Amino acid sequence: MNVGIAGIGFMGMIHYHAYQKVRGVRVSAVCTRDRKKLAGDWRGIQGNFGPAGAKMDLSKVAKHRSLDKLLADPAVDLVDLCLPPAMHADAAVAALEAGKHVFCEKPIALSTREAHRMVRAAKTSGKQLLIGHVLPFFPEFAFVHKAVTTGRYGRLLGAHFKRVIADPTWLKDFFNPRTIGGPVIDLHIHDAHFIRLLCGMPQAVFSRGRMRGKMVEFINTQFLFKDDMPLVTATSGVINQQGRPFTQAFEIHLEKATLCYDAGGLGPSPAVPLTVLTHTGKVLHPKLHGGDPIDSFAAEVREVVRSINSGQPSEFLSGEIARDALVLCEKQTQSARQRRMVKI
Repeated sequence: MNVGIAGIGFMGMIHYHAYQKVRGVRVSAVCTRDRKKLAGDWRGIQGNFGPAGAKMDLSKVAKHRSLDKLLADPAVDLVDLCLPPAMHADAAVAALEAGKHVFCEKPIALSTREAHRMVRAAKTSGKQLLIGHVLPFFPEFAFVHKAVTTGRYGRLLGAHFKRVIADPTWLKDFFNPRTIGGPVIDLHIHDAHFIRLLCGMPQAVFSRGRMRGKMVEFINTQFLFKDDMPLVTATSGVINQQGRPFTQAFEIHLEKATLCYDAGGLGPSPAVPLTVLTHTGKVLHPKLHGGDPIDSFAAEVREVVRSINSGQPSEFLSGEIARDALVLCEKQTQSARQRRMVKI
């Protein structure tokens, strides 16, 4: 399977590295307006995990300076969109109409109207629209998903998720609603997607938020399901102290176990590695595969390849579920601004 990556920023680079770890797929083309990046000089790329930007050998890769040229490349089967979120909808629709499958980095779009348009275009074209919500492919979250869906520890009773970062000063447009979308859409959407995947769609949300101008900077949410079960909450956002490393955490309550994890240690190790507290009093530390974050993106790419080759669309990367996650983010923002419960 030949892939053309559109957009060579941090995520474009991460996806490029992930493809190198997966059989049956190769990057055959890249697309960027930046001449230095087309020449393989990626040293200026910055992010909050993974390898530093470096000089890349692109001698066997086709190079395009416009999306139209990439979409016209007959060698490209799959277009991997790592463009700014504001460009996702137009680029995805154009790629689908050009007969290409689309793997689009999250969020699916910046508005549900655009997300609906992307999902409709995929159905019309007969091609797959896959959205890069990588969280289910991280070992700790994959363990949770399997435990819940198999019923290994009984029924899901509740969950709390946490995702907090220091102000991402390297992203100048992070709080711009027309380009990136701010902490709820860019950051919290990971947990909104995972909650939708585990629990289905809630009936309502009730949020409180700390504002930065008109944007929600930090948010606490209750996700309200029928009969108040499961009991699900989430905390997410940005703080202004740069000493806070990126943190993601959860506590999952099941009938026969509680699953705990907190990657927010102030050193190189997690504060709480994945831990299973069983109803019999045992404290277990499951062995997990993969410690390199790129491995999780490689697992995501393998699911993209499986989904397209089999013709059986991925639940994890579904455009419809990604659209639902965006709906949840919009409803939470509305709830925080209006200080009331909002129905879904």
